[in-house]
Amino acid sequence: MIFDWNACCAVREIRELQGEAPLTLEGDGLWVGVLSSGRCLLAAAGQNAGSGASGDILLGRGGFTLQPATPCHLLCLRMEGLAVEEFLRGLPRPRFADSAACPNAAEQLARLCSAPAESDVPDPALGAAPYALLCALAHADEEARRLSPLVAEAVETIRNNYMALYGVEDLADALGVSKCHLVRTFSAEMGVSPGKYLTRTRLEAAKLLLLEREYNLEMIASLCGFSGANYLCRVFRREEGLSPIAWRDAAAPHAPAKHLPPRNNEMYV
Repeated sequence: MIFDWNACCAVREIRELQGEAPLTLEGDGLWVGVLSSGRCLLAAAGQNAGSGASGDILLGRGGFTLQPATPCHLLCLRMEGLAVEEFLRGLPRPRFADSAACPNAAEQLARLCSAPAESDVPDPALGAAPYALLCALAHADEEARRLSPLVAEAVETIRNNYMALYGVEDLADALGVSKCHLVRTFSAEMGVSPGKYLTRTRLEAAKLLLLEREYNLEMIASLCGFSGANYLCRVFRREEGLSPIAWRDAAAPHAPAKHLPPRNNEMYV
């Protein structure tokens, strides 16, 4: 073999935090995780090392503890290799990073966590995937963008309540401002409208549930704030260019099916 991906960057361990129990992450290499819900504190060497909110990316060398401040869900993996060690040279301490700096990292991490366990005959298509995730994290060390209090609160509200918000009008009412003012300010600072940001947040949540293969499309739509499976499929096709089922099968073709969504409607396929 001319190039050994396993020596460059390989996944060694996968862990999950769910609920309110703390989780300590040990081991060599880099821990990468996505905080998909809740708020979490990070402690390293017995000291507070910051906190993360729903949607943030966790990065750090093993030897730190995650303590949920609210009920949380976080999926993470540990990577080792020569490229990982080089990455860690620029990461002096564990931290939560703004996911806006590395927008594709959450999706790539979800794919890696859904891949089959190592076997005697490794899939060569999966060899470069951990390195691709590392590349996606290249800008994660950038400082979080400076947001005005209104936009910061809007982002947090969307991340924590995307399943219950009816739309931008509902968001504006919750923040006590007019819809026009919210759209103008949010779009100027975030580069997308609050409606677009809400849709993207819902789709990312739907993707994670699709990879689990435990829920049908009606349940996923309900959990992610869509009015029904047909509307979820319509939005998914518009934004991703694929139906939810086609996207899932392409993203995790080897993941074992648990309870497959129904296929009796063409829009689901």
